[in-house]
Amino acid sequence: MNDPAAWVALAPLLALAGALINGLAGRAMRAPRAGIVATAAVGAGFVLSLIALLALAGRDDRSVSVALWPYASVGGLDLSFGFLIDPLSVLMLTVVTGVGTLIHLFSIGYMRGDDGHARYFALLNLFVAAMTVLLLADGFVLLFVGWEGVGVASYLLIGFWYRTRANADAARKAFVMNRIGDAGFLMAMFLTAGAFGTLHIASVNEAAVGMAFGSATLGAIGVLLLIAAAGKSAQLPLQTWLPDAMAGPTPVSALIHAATMVTAGVYLIARTAPIFAMTPFASAVVAWIGAATALVAAIAAIAQTDVKKVLAYSTVSQLGFMFVAVGVGAYWVAIFHVFTHAFFKAALFLGAGSVIHALGGEQDLRRMGGLGAKMPITGLTALIATLAIAGVPLLSGFFSKDAILLHALTSTHLDGYGTTGLYGVLLLVAVLTAFYMFRWYHRVFAGRFRGDAKTFAAVHEAPATMTVPLVVLAAFSVGAGWLGLPAFAFPNVLQGWLEPATLGGLVSMPFDHPALWVEWLLLGVAVAAAGVGLGLGAWVYVARDGAPARRFGDGAVAAFARGGLGFDAAYRALFVGGAQGAADGVAVLDRDLVDRGLLGAGTALGTFGRAAAAIQTGRVRTYAATMFAALVILLLLLAWTGART
Repeated sequence: MNDPAAWVALAPLLALAGALINGLAGRAMRAPRAGIVATAAVGAGFVLSLIALLALAGRDDRSVSVALWPYASVGGLDLSFGFLIDPLSVLMLTVVTGVGTLIHLFSIGYMRGDDGHARYFALLNLFVAAMTVLLLADGFVLLFVGWEGVGVASYLLIGFWYRTRANADAARKAFVMNRIGDAGFLMAMFLTAGAFGTLHIASVNEAAVGMAFGSATLGAIGVLLLIAAAGKSAQLPLQTWLPDAMAGPTPVSALIHAATMVTAGVYLIARTAPIFAMTPFASAVVAWIGAATALVAAIAAIAQTDVKKVLAYSTVSQLGFMFVAVGVGAYWVAIFHVFTHAFFKAALFLGAGSVIHALGGEQDLRRMGGLGAKMPITGLTALIATLAIAGVPLLSGFFSKDAILLHALTSTHLDGYGTTGLYGVLLLVAVLTAFYMFRWYHRVFAGRFRGDAKTFAAVHEAPATMTVPLVVLAAFSVGAGWLGLPAFAFPNVLQGWLEPATLGGLVSMPFDHPALWVEWLLLGVAVAAAGVGLGLGAWVYVARDGAPARRFGDGAVAAFARGGLGFDAAYRALFVGGAQGAADGVAVLDRDLVDRGLLGAGTALGTFGRAAAAIQTGRVRTYAATMFAALVILLLLLAWTGART
């Protein structure tokens, strides 16, 4: 590998090596050493990602291919494995390995004392290794290998504390829901191979542009890829697994929500952008699924009482924003929001983990409050991340969320599919986001402590291994958005970096950008949405001391929202309940017909055998008596028969 950019191809191998070391020898190490090995493995991948980033930035040709393995060639279909190193994959790798390194470092303090720490770090490294393979893959087959690897690793980490039934159930739920998406991915690959004769992503994208605009085949491929993406990125109707994925250790939640698994669906659509660019119908389905998911999840987040579930529903909602962005053709904007979201969402989850760690495992918002005074670093970093996700000006979330709102309103790719409606839904969700995040922060860090006084007295700030990652993530929550400043203000660095990588110069997306004063007006509307949400939160939880929220929390509407707007209940009734009924019926059939029938036949054979054994004595007198009795019975039967005739 003479090209420095190609060195990043070693990142998956480094993470896998860390997983093997901890998996095979981790139990023999002392607790911090397993974490140090795992953190170093991912950190080395981050260094390689930065080298690749700088190498690509300094030249015009920003695409490097690395051949790995000529896996198979069947009927003219080449299934060779290789890596594609370009601005899109490298930026995503930088986020995954950078945020992943901080989460690994945080985990050293968080998992101290856990008997399964070596297994935990092995699985965490495996998770990162699978995600890096997914990002670098130049073909659908290798991408699917990483896709499945991420699914397996998430299953094992969500159910890490598997001795608790609820944790095992949550892991199984995530696994099953993701298999539905995987079925869509497989069908998309079959249809792609039949239509194009290749599964090499760049070749498919190029061939897609040569097909008729709005082609039914491309539309079908796009919808199937959407099913796959909806499974991984928890979009309607496959969103129910992600809130339950909180069962694993909190750093796992941060890794899933901020840097790895859930962003895979957005990445898949961005990587296959020309397919969606040529099919407005499939793009419209993506956009409206995203908008509906964003609204449903935001409403659910308002009513949650678990400190992590609020953030989980927030992730589902923010992923909805990203899906709207790719749906309207603003692929670079979706990745921009992935980029900014990774920092403030990781800070929020790790902040929640720090609180849970300090409170001895407590996760109920109703038994928290006032912790900012006891945990100033955690409280301050959580405040910054809260304001960033709310869309407060000059913080990272403001820039990326505003870009999505603007492109949703101005896209002409979805003419006739209601882009104004998309904008309206997202604007409402922006208000709700600011509201429920104010609620989350205030219930945890402000006001009075509502739990046990002795617990509060023992609360203290987390160790440096946990606070340093929080500070770094908070800093990026402030500054990351400046790379994607609105184009009318300064040259947009991320747009120039990502747009050629997603669309490959094959097609351009139409946007009807308004006059400059209109853009400033829309910017003001976005700021106002954040202000309204935060102001409403302050009125409810500060001025009214949460009285309206308490009245709402006791009602049926709140219970409905807390349950995810009925999706889980509906799935239990339709699938779990039906399957349970079928299983009970089979059990009755097995017990009453099969078991008892076979048992009855066995009993009859046993009785006959015992009767036969009674006359097999080996004594001549017994045999003679038996023969005489049989002869008498035979004569009587003959006499009775003759009398009747």
